[in-house]
Amino acid sequence: MSTLTASLPDVAAQAPAALPVIDLQALRHPDTRAQALRQLARTARDTGFFYLEGHGIATAQWQGIQRRAREFFALPLAEKQALAIANTRHFRGYTAVGMEITRQRPDQREQIDIGEESPEIPSGPGVPDWKGLQGPNQWPAALPGFREEVLAWQAGAHGVALELLRHFVAALQLPQGALDALVSGLPAHRSKIIHYPGSDAGAAGQGVGAHKDGGLLTLLLQDAVGGLQVETAAGWVDVPSREGAFVVNIGEMLELATNGYLRANVHRVLVPRAGVQRYSIAYFLAPRLDLGQVPLLTLPPELAVLATGPESDPDNPLFSHVGENALKGRVRSHLDVAERFYPEHFARLQAQARAAGRELRPGAY
Repeated sequence: MSTLTASLPDVAAQAPAALPVIDLQALRHPDTRAQALRQLARTARDTGFFYLEGHGIATAQWQGIQRRAREFFALPLAEKQALAIANTRHFRGYTAVGMEITRQRPDQREQIDIGEESPEIPSGPGVPDWKGLQGPNQWPAALPGFREEVLAWQAGAHGVALELLRHFVAALQLPQGALDALVSGLPAHRSKIIHYPGSDAGAAGQGVGAHKDGGLLTLLLQDAVGGLQVETAAGWVDVPSREGAFVVNIGEMLELATNGYLRANVHRVLVPRAGVQRYSIAYFLAPRLDLGQVPLLTLPPELAVLATGPESDPDNPLFSHVGENALKGRVRSHLDVAERFYPEHFARLQAQARAAGRELRPGAY
């Protein structure tokens, strides 16, 4: 049995789903659509997390992107560091273990961030800083075909995410196309290919700290190694892999657009035990950077009465402008990029940290 095959769970051996399961085929079929839409609306409101099956992405493509993840992280550190995220102001590239920050603590994972391929928007007087998020990706020369396969995977995930977003429109009884304006214009969609090295810290280690995702929808492909947890009223719940299914969660921008009817939930990843490696690939569907404010959707009265407003994280408050909010999230997470390319933003973060009795030290982890 190959290493890749061994990493995939056996359907017969799977435990009952930790989260609700949404079938995209049921949302498409006229005989099952109405019931599936009710389930989608209820699930997204109650937990903000679910498994998505029936998405149509071929098994070969699913397995291929997992193989590419392993190939990339098996490269010598020097080759990965040549693609360091701090090389450019676009927040695209490689981040070493301990160099991304969540809730003021270093995450014990390495990753490569990849956005939509786009030309750089030159900086200058009158150009907002958030336009620096646009630009080209960095690619490993040592892995022929890596760029093409990752972009093909990203395109497939993008298509699934857009379709799911439109099913949300129907589930919320909104006019067709009500959310289309959020995802046209300057794209902010991106992927993370992630590796969590095992550690003696085990479950005590922060693979990635507790947080909400900032965009619209996240689609996650994860291997059979556990570690993902979602926060519920009953405490932290494990979210194991489910063969052929994405884990989907609601982002803060969709929570904001629905005035809190749809919920973005807090989640985290624990470090695997020593000798075990965890790999995952996340796709983030985000609102366009030049949108300005996220529009507040007018829900039907029976849903609007259940919308209690978005929950703001006091440690990471939402900005009203989409581009500014996206940049804020990046500079807080990648201090090395912030210090080099966004000194004013870094200075504000440093002042806030000092007021709390801390000192920011990019690259000190």
